[in-house]
Amino acid sequence: MHKALYQQLKGDFKMKGFTALPEDRDPKILGIFTKDRQFYRTFFPLLLTISLQQLAAFMVNMVDNIMLGTYSELALSGATLVNQLQFVLQQVASCIGMGIVVLASQYWGQQRIDPIKKIISIGVKCGLAVGAIFFALSVAIPHQLLSVFTSDRTVISEGARYLRVMCWTFLLFSVSNSLMYALQSVETAMIGTLMSISTICINVCLNYCFIYGNFGAPELGIVGAAVATLVSRTVELIIILVYVLFIDKKLGMKLRDLMSFDTTYLKDYIRISTPVVLSGFMWGIAQAAQTAVLGHISAQVIAANGIAVTIFQVFSVFGMSCVNAASVVTGKTIGEGRLEMVKSYSKTMQGIFLSLGLLIGGSIFIFKGPLVSIYNITDETRQLTLSFLTILSITTVGSCYEYPVEAGIIAGGGLTKYPAIVDNLFMWLFTIPSAALSAFVFHFSPIVTFCFLKADQVLKCIPNSIVCNRYRWVKVLTR
Repeated sequence: MHKALYQQLKGDFKMKGFTALPEDRDPKILGIFTKDRQFYRTFFPLLLTISLQQLAAFMVNMVDNIMLGTYSELALSGATLVNQLQFVLQQVASCIGMGIVVLASQYWGQQRIDPIKKIISIGVKCGLAVGAIFFALSVAIPHQLLSVFTSDRTVISEGARYLRVMCWTFLLFSVSNSLMYALQSVETAMIGTLMSISTICINVCLNYCFIYGNFGAPELGIVGAAVATLVSRTVELIIILVYVLFIDKKLGMKLRDLMSFDTTYLKDYIRISTPVVLSGFMWGIAQAAQTAVLGHISAQVIAANGIAVTIFQVFSVFGMSCVNAASVVTGKTIGEGRLEMVKSYSKTMQGIFLSLGLLIGGSIFIFKGPLVSIYNITDETRQLTLSFLTILSITTVGSCYEYPVEAGIIAGGGLTKYPAIVDNLFMWLFTIPSAALSAFVFHFSPIVTFCFLKADQVLKCIPNSIVCNRYRWVKVLTR
């Protein structure tokens, strides 16, 4: 670590009451991979439980995607439109959750529980407010929202039927998501995994009944999938509320803690989370814009993109879960005052990210054929989907590195403004303009356009690596 930066940070830590820190001479912190066993005992169990949780959560959408794909391509295309709207919500809600993690994990490193409770209460209210906004828009202007992604009126009408029910899940998900991130910040992730597994089991069973009309249930098609998701999200919220309020011993939260509102910590939360939330919102909008670019080409492209992205999300869940695990480990280590280990841990995590990226990208390439064969789609849609997945198998290596570095290490260490800057620069100055020119001006093939849409996942590796390895992102955020 640069000496001047080290001394500055060392002074910050002393002001916070931490003891003097040793220089970077410990054999545990030499080399790319740390020899500190405590890191691996913390990082990998946390990564595994968060990954299983995220996998189960993605499987809820994938189950709808697969089962509607076997029902009709129109139903699949309609659900894909709504999933893009839901993705924007998930991005914003996840960033609200990351605001909780960044701040609460440092207090967790100090074993200060009362500030964590107050931060959780603020995060839950912010999550619910965002969910309410998306709910209101979905009720008021469903067709207008979906028309952003395609001009096909038939697909829009089918999507609107799905959205009328799905909009209720926005409220439920926003609360449960904030609580899951809160538990992750104190290294409690297994309940989220169990909750998500319960959700997917319920969703699969009810989908089978209500989509196809089995076991005496009415055949509701796309509406049946929405009903199944609503029931499963309701159960999900009940489970996590019961756990947080009556079972969890680490936090000891009560209903009054969730209802309380501390303006002192609100200022801290807004300062830390606002850049992250704005970044997540703009990123979600950008992803929706990407879908809109593809969606205005043809219905086949909509379906192919929906299938490819869903498969990608399931395969890359371990890579994306690195964000949460890295943020918790980084924040906790800073909170503990172990500045000498921050540099070592960041190098180790970067090595893990790259290794996972290579493994995940290779897996997507190998298994793309059998997975796509599950869907009842036209030959044209099938070939497009396979081409999209080939591109994703390459760009996944980049996304599994750049995103955890950016949002997990750098933002998790306290420099929460950075993701907002780099993401928006790449997305709005390169990705969206180049893809739009490709599709609507030069009329390149959907495959070429898709390449432009995903190129930033590789290009961002360069600035993210430079910023990460300069260590100017290490910030003491606690009071």
